Amino acid sequence: MRFALSPEQRDFADSLRKMSDAAGTPGIIRDWGEGDHHGGRGLIRQLAGAGALGLAIDEAHDGMGAETIDSVVAFTEFGRAAVPGPLVETAAAIPALLQALPDSKLAGRWLGSFAEGAALGTVALSPDQPAVDADTAEVILLVDGDRLYTAHRTASIRSVDRARRLFPVSPDELVAEGDSVREAAAAAFDAGALATAAVLLGAGRALLDTSVAYVKQRHQFGKPIGQYQAIKHHLANALIGLEMAQPLLFNAALTSTSRDISAAKIACAEAAYRTARIALQVHGAIGYTAEYDLSLWLTKVTALQSAWGTTDFHRSRVAAALRDPDAA
Repeated sequence: MRFALSPEQRDFADSLRKMSDAAGTPGIIRDWGEGDHHGGRGLIRQLAGAGALGLAIDEAHDGMGAETIDSVVAFTEFGRAAVPGPLVETAAAIPALLQALPDSKLAGRWLGSFAEGAALGTVALSPDQPAVDADTAEVILLVDGDRLYTAHRTASIRSVDRARRLFPVSPDELVAEGDSVREAAAAAFDAGALATAAVLLGAGRALLDTSVAYVKQRHQFGKPIGQYQAIKHHLANALIGLEMAQPLLFNAALTSTSRDISAAKIACAEAAYRTARIALQVHGAIGYTAEYDLSLWLTKVTALQSAWGTTDFHRSRVAAALRDPDAA
């Protein structure tokens, strides 16, 4: 099997990248972390205008009804630009949750506004799980066992990534209940894990590109540090990790099995985290400073590494699937 994007998918990725670059995401990320969402919401509306937020939403709910691989392409670019906001929840997890429920009216209630970028949503799949960016989301959902509620946020929780704001939520209106809610929550978790894996891969790519550019222009002992073999080996190891993770991500998008999604999340999280460590090493002390843009991607990778399931959790899912292939 050959995992390669079509020319149309590559053009779509390029258009999203140009959009994010033109918006100046580092400034938007810092503003978002301070509670100023104006620039971020503007960028999100532009991305929605390009169809990026409606890919996983059926055409019946004003979405694109696209293939999962198209969503992976979009989320990879979101990660490359470190676009702030609950995009995983709005464009992946909540659409999977609502469209898996038998009552199609629930999906029609919110998904059209998500696809247009007119509203954002966030979700907690258990009462003890915080919701991301609940302070800017118009729709907050909470799953408690076999019940689905709308919810409201309470006091915030400090995150290592200041632009990833976390809030415990409490239930309001009961909107669905029954075994279908449990099944829909499982689908939402897989959609969120796959989207997060793509974001991590994109963030890892950005960290590697930034590091390669830096070692070409920083000089030590009269020549660029990128000419030293030790630096080359570090960056080559980062590239290999990212390149090896990408086929697992594409395969998970094609199969949509829990086992393959977990394998992709493990590979993308480990590759991105390894790249983040190497990026910090080659940049030296400047990489630690909050004023330097590299820190925005470092903290995002650190936060997302354990989001939507830790590595240990996903390893256990892969192991269980290997022991019982029919359960995968």
